[in-house]
Amino acid sequence: MKNIFLILSLCMAVAFTSCKSDYGTFYEDNRPEVPVTFPGTTTYGFNPYITKSIKDSTTALEFTLSIPESSGRTIKEITKVSAGSTSINAGGVATATYISAPIAATGTMAKFTTSLSQFKSKSAANRALVVAGGEIAFMFLVTLDNGATIIPVQVRVRITA
Repeated sequence: MKNIFLILSLCMAVAFTSCKSDYGTFYEDNRPEVPVTFPGTTTYGFNPYITKSIKDSTTALEFTLSIPESSGRTIKEITKVSAGSTSINAGGVATATYISAPIAATGTMAKFTTSLSQFKSKSAANRALVVAGGEIAFMFLVTLDNGATIIPVQVRVRITA
């Protein structure tokens, strides 16, 4: 019995010290080289948002997209916009049709402007989303001056009464 315990202890020591634990990186955030932020929005948790009254359906919903000046890059355009419920994701942005033509940018900033009434006009599903207490979401495909593309985090509009 004493020998079995000694052999098991020796095997365990060899097993723990002989294994190299270089397994790579797991569960790492997928961060772009050039981050995109949304000045003027509020963030509690993950997704930046703005608040809009359902009564103001024709006034502008505006998101400013910004990259750091220190990045050495500029934004060429907002190439695509995906819009809908908060379940939209990056997978659908490349084929999105919310805008008919890219939106040109100036330097390190770009502005996307729409309205609740314009959002509702895009589909029956969008019309159903515009309710007091609801949320709608937008995602963007941003093209930089060097041709690189970035899909930043989803931004939302919280709709109040």
